[in-house]
Amino acid sequence: MRKVIASLFVTFDGYVVGPNEDITWVTSNFSGQMAKYAGDLMDSMDTILLGRVTYEIMSKAWPTQTEATAPGADKMNTTPKIVFSRTLEKAEWGTWNNARVVKHNAGDEINKLKRLPGKDLVIYGSANLVQGFTRMGLIDEYQFLVHPLVLGAGKPLWAGMTRPVHLKLLRSEAFANGVVVLYYAPIPQ
Repeated sequence: MRKVIASLFVTFDGYVVGPNEDITWVTSNFSGQMAKYAGDLMDSMDTILLGRVTYEIMSKAWPTQTEATAPGADKMNTTPKIVFSRTLEKAEWGTWNNARVVKHNAGDEINKLKRLPGKDLVIYGSANLVQGFTRMGLIDEYQFLVHPLVLGAGKPLWAGMTRPVHLKLLRSEAFANGVVVLYYAPIPQ
């Protein structure tokens, strides 16, 4: 069965973006090892899952990129995307017609997709979506790219969680730039 993997950049103090949606702490510290991680993750999936906010940010940036300007752009642009949003009516992605909106019954949609043949489904960023899917028990693996940085402010990954979520460490990987990838699976309670 396909897995839902949540892949997120996070600071040591748990923020996914800084004040004013700042992610320069990711882009300024991006390394070849992180690019390899991203490429390997892209090779393992065939569907991208996004929340509305992340979709709006990514859809403005990626469709204008090429492999020459941003390695991974071809895969990012050609891979089908599902945007979970109660407010969007449609999801466009440049000249590609490969994004669609799911407004209701997200759990049913994910469970249906998991049963279909294919590669894994990956959530990029999308903290609100990750929180909601975590509450519904839909995420099979978390991959946190923890940056050696304390921001002190921004959007915390786990804001609004009302119950503990127990995780089992599957493995870890340390990069030369100080980023550590922590791979976790949820422990059913």
